[in-house]
Amino acid sequence: MERELMTDKLTYEELEQNNAKLEKTITELQYEKNLFRVIFEHAPLGILHFDSNGVITAFNDNFINIIGSSKEALTGLDMRMLPDTGVVNALEKALRGRIALFEGKYSSVTATKISLIRLIFSPIFSKEGIVEGGIGIIEDVTKQKRAEEALRASEEKHRKLVSNISDVIVILDKEGIITYKSPNITEQFGWAPDDLIGEHGLCTTHIDDQERIKKELTQLLKNDNTKVRVEYNYLCKDGSIRPIELTAVSMLNDPDINGILANYKDISQREQANEKLRKSEEKFRAAFKTSPNVITLTSVEDGTYVDVNDAFTKLLGYSQKDVIGESSLVLNIWNDSKDRDLLVSGLKKNGLVENLPAEFKGKNGQIINGLMSARFLDIENKKYLLAVTQDITEFKQTEKERLNLEIQLQQAQKMESIGTLAGGIAHDFNNILFPILGYTEMLKEDAPEDSPLQDSLNKIYTSAIRAKDLVTQILTFSRQEGSELKRMKIQPIVKEALKLIRSTIPTTIAINQDISDCGVIKANPTQIHQIVMNLATNAYHAMEKNGGVLKISLKEMELEVLDLITSDMIPGVYARLTIADSGVGMDKKLTEKIFDPFFTTKEKGKGTGMGLSVVHGIVHGMRGAVQVYSEPGKGTEFHVYLPMVKKSSEEQVTYSKIEIQAGTEQILLVDDEEAILTMEKQMLEHLGYQVTSRTSSIEALEAFSASPDKFDMVITDMAMPNMPGDKFTVELIKIRPDIPVLLCTGFSETMSEEKAAAIGIKGLLFKPIVMKDFSHKIRALLDDNEA
Repeated sequence: MERELMTDKLTYEELEQNNAKLEKTITELQYEKNLFRVIFEHAPLGILHFDSNGVITAFNDNFINIIGSSKEALTGLDMRMLPDTGVVNALEKALRGRIALFEGKYSSVTATKISLIRLIFSPIFSKEGIVEGGIGIIEDVTKQKRAEEALRASEEKHRKLVSNISDVIVILDKEGIITYKSPNITEQFGWAPDDLIGEHGLCTTHIDDQERIKKELTQLLKNDNTKVRVEYNYLCKDGSIRPIELTAVSMLNDPDINGILANYKDISQREQANEKLRKSEEKFRAAFKTSPNVITLTSVEDGTYVDVNDAFTKLLGYSQKDVIGESSLVLNIWNDSKDRDLLVSGLKKNGLVENLPAEFKGKNGQIINGLMSARFLDIENKKYLLAVTQDITEFKQTEKERLNLEIQLQQAQKMESIGTLAGGIAHDFNNILFPILGYTEMLKEDAPEDSPLQDSLNKIYTSAIRAKDLVTQILTFSRQEGSELKRMKIQPIVKEALKLIRSTIPTTIAINQDISDCGVIKANPTQIHQIVMNLATNAYHAMEKNGGVLKISLKEMELEVLDLITSDMIPGVYARLTIADSGVGMDKKLTEKIFDPFFTTKEKGKGTGMGLSVVHGIVHGMRGAVQVYSEPGKGTEFHVYLPMVKKSSEEQVTYSKIEIQAGTEQILLVDDEEAILTMEKQMLEHLGYQVTSRTSSIEALEAFSASPDKFDMVITDMAMPNMPGDKFTVELIKIRPDIPVLLCTGFSETMSEEKAAAIGIKGLLFKPIVMKDFSHKIRALLDDNEA
């Protein structure tokens, strides 16, 4: 046995060999250990070792960094006690001998870090196949997951973008075959994205457009990076046709496209909008062309006309060819440059101008009044001025006429008011003149002829008569003078007045006359004489210093409604008397005042200022009119329009001397003014009459009632207190119907010969009364009553 044991011993050589093998094995193991250590420590991933109980026994630095913990906290950590069930389940699986994976969010229990990790547990087996523990490899995938999420979000965004944009994205290969259509093709044109894949790009092109589009695609496929934009009709899945705009670019060398990238834009709404715009433009053009208002479009850059409408050419007389490309300044369209300045300043300040009054000059020089509104417009990045002008020429003329009528009305009202005042003054003045004339006439009867007293009385009488004439003019102006109107021819009176004028003006003034036969008017001869004399005298005074020409003409003319000068006139035939001078003339301000009473431009003592007022009163009373035209340095023209009567009968005016007539009859005399009553009584007694006088109409009526047959005649004043002359007369006639009554009045708006006769008054005289007229009227009434 010992020998056997000895035989089992290794020889030295064998021991050397075995030792060499062992050393080699140890060296290899050491190398592998070092290699494992290097890999373990420097691996980019986290590595850990755990035993069969799941307790961590070793780990590298990357594991610590990924978990966010420390070596002390991790050493000996029992992973089966972790709260993260996902990690624990993977660990249990590894301890059962299977490789396990955990991927997700991990919250470290030894630190506050939360990470996205990928963890692989791999078991380690013993020789007997028993799990002795395992290796864990951990990777921080936070950045990777974020990148993946960003990529996914980007792809989703791109998908939504492509799906929701209005344009359809299409890719064609080098053969023109469709390889891609964006999902929104379904919403836009009804096709599913895969419906047309593999079809030629022309399959949805309307047959009328195919040849044209084919040429465009062929050109795109010839050269890389070629672009095209074209419109054509697209066939939708439901068979309808829509206009689209194709924008395409060739990307032959792009590996992702390798063909044509195109987008289809549905332009149906744009086409509809264009159609609406076209119709709107047609309507605007029609409105622009046919508008009754002037419309112009002007370039702001150079001020030239770009377009004008028909109203412009019609109103201003220019053709479009005349004005297009020209400015308003070159054409001299602005009558007053100040109007243009106001337009420019308004536009600069506010960008628009509304209702600016302006005057324009037409091609033939006529002046046009307009109301202009203008504003700036931007058309295709260019600035223009759109102006609309309303023609108000006729309105301005009407307004001017209306203002003239208002002025005439104001003038008439003013003259009427002054006339009423003048009438009242005349009444009082008549009462003053009446005794002067009456006593003077009675004294003249008694004074010896050729005596100094007779001469003095004649001068008093002449002055009183002049005063009486002035009162007559005042009464004429106030339209209270009861002049008798007769049918007469005007030309004899005019010629008679001319003879008198010729004898009173110097030879430095020539008289040109053109007196036509104008038929018959209804007038008072004295008044016509006054008109001619007053106007001719004014003309003479205008030429007194330097001489000149006095023109007098008389013509018959017919006036229509539009020709009438005042509202009192009526259409018909008129005699127009024209008196013109070549004197100094008057301005507008002076012309407006010449008919005012007492207004005069003459030197003191040369005029009363009543002449033209009297003319106005006479003519207005005859329902005629007076027009005056005058300019400084160009003389003055007066036109007097007098209505003519239809009948051509003529009453000749005769002037005969009326002798004083006397009598012996009994007269009842009534006047409330003692001085006039005394003078009238003396005048009547001077004529031989027997007079009973009273200052009260009530007392006079009592005296008459007591002895009605005693009196042959009653002479009464009109304006008396308690009972005026007309009512007094009515009471007299009630008592004795045949009693002749003579009414004497100085001023009365309500009394005329017709009214007097209607209440039984036999005669009417206006104060102041001269003895000849008084005696004749009394004698005539008494004789008529006896007859």
